[in-house]
Parts: sequence; structure tokens; C-alpha cells
Amino acid sequence: MKFTKPATSISDQIVLLRRRGMVIDDESAARHYLQHISYYRLRAYWLTYETPAAADDHAFRPGTRFEDVLALYVFDRQLRLLVMDAIERVEVALRAGWAHHMAMTYGSHGYLDQGIYDSRDRHARAVTTLSDDFKWSKDTFAEHYRTKYTDPVLPPVWMAAEVISFGQLSKWLGNLKLRSDRQAIAKPFGLDEKALVSFAHHMSYVRNICAHHGRLWNKRFTVTMAVPKFPAQLPVAMRGAHERMLHNTLMMLDYLLGVVAPDSGWRRRIVTLVDSCPQVDTAAMGFPTDWRTRSGWILRE
Repeated sequence: MKFTKPATSISDQIVLLRRRGMVIDDESAARHYLQHISYYRLRAYWLTYETPAAADDHAFRPGTRFEDVLALYVFDRQLRLLVMDAIERVEVALRAGWAHHMAMTYGSHGYLDQGIYDSRDRHARAVTTLSDDFKWSKDTFAEHYRTKYTDPVLPPVWMAAEVISFGQLSKWLGNLKLRSDRQAIAKPFGLDEKALVSFAHHMSYVRNICAHHGRLWNKRFTVTMAVPKFPAQLPVAMRGAHERMLHNTLMMLDYLLGVVAPDSGWRRRIVTLVDSCPQVDTAAMGFPTDWRTRSGWILRE
């Protein structure tokens, strides 16, 4: 099938939205946001307001307002910023924990020994990616190492931890052959290694959504996380939540922030944000119906 849809001007976009039933009180404001956010990006936020219509067309539920769609968009933007704030703190801690364990156990460059990994092919691909990233890195420490040292060509693990992407870090961690290595890295976080490896992989996926300004609030994830068996507060908090939606991610981030940044106040900021936007349906975020009464969400004074 050949794509034949024509481009649509902003004026015609407003006409189209009104024809489909959207209420637009302030046309100049709508024009501004359609210009600077785009029809296509905002479309992801008005999908939840759509109702069945004639073939090859769309319609909005009665009373759907452009301002409500915009409020949902702003909520999602603020949510991404809060999630990125949490991921940054957890990511830095995980990089530090991985690098320290590998350095103390195997030495500065022992992480390059393919014998300590489960899959040599995955290890080889990871080393190739690291080589490319380190070769082109403009960080002062990378330039200094390349200038001063010729053997080994690649940097010590504590430098590598600052060069590789978070997605690559999750692969280095997950490919470790010995459970004792993974468990030693997971122990400071109070998690089993399977839970930490699973969440690291999931967290890199969520991070990419946030970094590319994608819709997050009601996203159905393709890369999910395993529900931890302990500490007991996590499986209890996650019971009944949708496993492919955001609730469990938020719960896990809040738990890990309690370890690495206990005074962050992050949970309160999440709850305050949810309460600030009446357009948000928490069920669409995977929240259980009784989430407010669960200990994982109760705010402490």
C-alpha cells in the first residue's frame, strides 16, 4: 500500500480537530502549541480521548478539550524529568558498584578477560563497542590515557564505567559468568542479582524513552523487569500492578533511591505530580486501585 496522506497546515489541523469534536477555546494558543510541539507528538496524548468513529476517521468523546490534552502532555514531560532524575542517581551508583567490584576482584583491566563472561560472543561485541566509544571520547581522562599509555589500549575498568552507555553497562553486568560476581554487585542495593540485572536492562530501556522525549505515562513496555522476591516490601507494593506499565518501575526507582539518595524526597514529588493533573488515569499507568494506601506510597512527614 502506498502512503498518500498529504501534509496538513496548522490552520487545517485546527479545523480537523474541531470537526472530530475537540473543543478549542483559545485558537491562538492551540496554534502556538501545534507549531512548537507538533500535531503528531500531541496526537499520542489525545488518543486516550478518542472514541470509535466512521471508517478511516477519528472522533473525540464529547467535552474533550485541547487544554486537557496539553495538560496531559505537560504532566508526561514533568514525569520524564523526575524519572530521569532518579535513573541518573541509580545509574551512577550502579556504574560505581560494577567498577569497584571488578577492579578489586580482577584488577584494573581484568574486566576484559573473556573467561569471566558467560558468552564470549556478547563479550566480544561489548569490547568492540567500548573500543569505538573510547577511541572517540573527548573526555579529558580519555585523551590523557590515550596520550600517555599504549598498553593496554583500552582503559581501566573505572574509566570504562564512565565511557560506556548505560545499556552497555547492563550487558557487561548481565554477561558475568559467576553468580557470585553479580551478587556482590547487587548486595549493596539489597537486591538479588537476578532482580538487579533485570532492572538494569529495563532501566536502560526506560532511560532511552525519556532521553528521546517519548510518551511515558501510559507506555506499555516491551522490555519489562522481574518483580523482586525481596526485600518483602517490593513484591507487596507491586502486587496487582500491571507488569508492562510504569508503576513497578517507579516503585523500584523509589526503593533504590532510598539506598543511594535517601533524602531525595522523590516519592513525594511523584505523588504531588500525579495529584496535580486530574486528567491522569493512574490505572493507565499500571497502578493498583489501592495504591495510595500501600506502604510503598505513603508519605512520611
